[in-house]
Amino acid sequence: MSSLTAVPIARPVPDRPKVEYKTSRGTAIGVAIVMAAGLAFAAFSIWRDVTTAGNTHHPMALYVLLAVALVIALGFEFVNGFHDTANAVATVIYTHSLMPNYAVVWSGFFNFLGVLTSTGAVAFGVVSLLPVELILQVGSDAGFAMVFALLIAAIIWNLGTWWLGLPASSSHTLIGSIIGVGVANAMLRGRSGTSGVDWDQALNIGKALLLSPVVGFIFSGLLLLVMKFLVRKPELYAEPKGNQPPPWWVRALLIFTCTGVSFAHGSNDGQKGMGLIMLILIGTVPTAYALNRAVPDSAVPAFEQTSQAVSKIVDAKASGYAIAGDPRPAVTSLVRDKIVNEGTYPSLAALIRDISGQVSNYKTLSNLPPEQVGNTRNDMYLVSEALRTLPKVQNNELSPDEAKTLASYKASLDHSTKFIPTWVKVVVALALGLGTMIGWKRIVITVGEKIGKTHLTYGQGASAELVAMVTIAAADQYGLPVSTTHVLSSGVAGTMAANGSGVQFATIRNVALAWVLTLPCAILLSGTLYLIFSRLF
Repeated sequence: MSSLTAVPIARPVPDRPKVEYKTSRGTAIGVAIVMAAGLAFAAFSIWRDVTTAGNTHHPMALYVLLAVALVIALGFEFVNGFHDTANAVATVIYTHSLMPNYAVVWSGFFNFLGVLTSTGAVAFGVVSLLPVELILQVGSDAGFAMVFALLIAAIIWNLGTWWLGLPASSSHTLIGSIIGVGVANAMLRGRSGTSGVDWDQALNIGKALLLSPVVGFIFSGLLLLVMKFLVRKPELYAEPKGNQPPPWWVRALLIFTCTGVSFAHGSNDGQKGMGLIMLILIGTVPTAYALNRAVPDSAVPAFEQTSQAVSKIVDAKASGYAIAGDPRPAVTSLVRDKIVNEGTYPSLAALIRDISGQVSNYKTLSNLPPEQVGNTRNDMYLVSEALRTLPKVQNNELSPDEAKTLASYKASLDHSTKFIPTWVKVVVALALGLGTMIGWKRIVITVGEKIGKTHLTYGQGASAELVAMVTIAAADQYGLPVSTTHVLSSGVAGTMAANGSGVQFATIRNVALAWVLTLPCAILLSGTLYLIFSRLF
């Protein structure tokens, strides 16, 4: 009787796109030249703005600190590019709609455009999480310790998760880093760690970060099912055949969604670095960047009129109380501790009148003396934050007209203090775009191969990216940071579940573990670094 030998049955292996591209020497040189040009452009822009402001007498050590901080901030955006934006190109690469080397250049370009056209709302929404005393003293030793700690902590965690191929969130990481700095700063000042963060703002951002993956999972799956019902074209729901590109209309759809996600990612994620760069500039060269010198002179009379109207409204709530001395501590306490006492309203009214007097004396923001610019900016920022905080801590009985007047006044304050120069957008756009073109492979492989049990179909890729594009763009309009990584990877998982393809639970477990660990690890990293840097500086 002859012996039987078990022969393994060959199983079909999905066609994998070529992702093993090596960066050529010419490409590396080209990227280095563009990076150097971007840094040179930033240096020239700072020199021009400082010279225009009329005060160039800054110590050389300050410019060294500025240069180091800017390089680290741009490094964060560079890492953000290859960590997050790889998600945008995974679908077009794994459906053979675009070759990888073309896809990352295409995505990088639209990331660049997204940053350039961003509003800045997300940037200052993230910055408002920081302790108010650090923002008001960003040029101090504690301010520099804050900036270095949160940026380096975010870069360390992003690089670690990228190395492991885990689609972790840069937004999530940065929020955790900011919270860590806030907690450490409060403890150093003898207060409870919970008092170092604006928890209402943190809760709003946390909801966006928590709900966006759920939105991605559910709506991507639903969209795929709706597409199957309405668009009865079998080729849309088939796996790629060999290395052949899909039908032209499917290919156009996938390239469109990749473009949309890339643009939305740039307009949302790029703002986080811009907000931090503005803090660095305000702390080092406030004469040029503390106030928006582009505000036209014609806006000053309207500002003075609104200031008087707001002062009357706030005075009416002072109930006969008066203050003697500096009004700033009482207003700072309101923003930091969320408590209203008898000194809050008279202090706020006095500070509003003081700001109006500072502006009216010089007729325009650009005429303010260099030594006064920083103080005026801090007063404006403090009043704006107080007006944002008041409705959260007390039921204000305001008429619609009074509420409209306060909102108009806060908007004019924000226009004077919360602005982003065009050159900052350009250099951040370059860093994010170049990052997209460099380190995309690890995350692309995870999204394309390790989430579902079957090869990604055309319809699945389009559904996941359409939902991601709309979700990120909507969050941008509301000034909320969301994670491109989590929205898109959960969207791919949602389409796999809806299609009955199944998901690889080991990958989902690792992604979920990274999601859970990101916040505490970033808090611990940045808090520890802040304690170290506060001693060094």
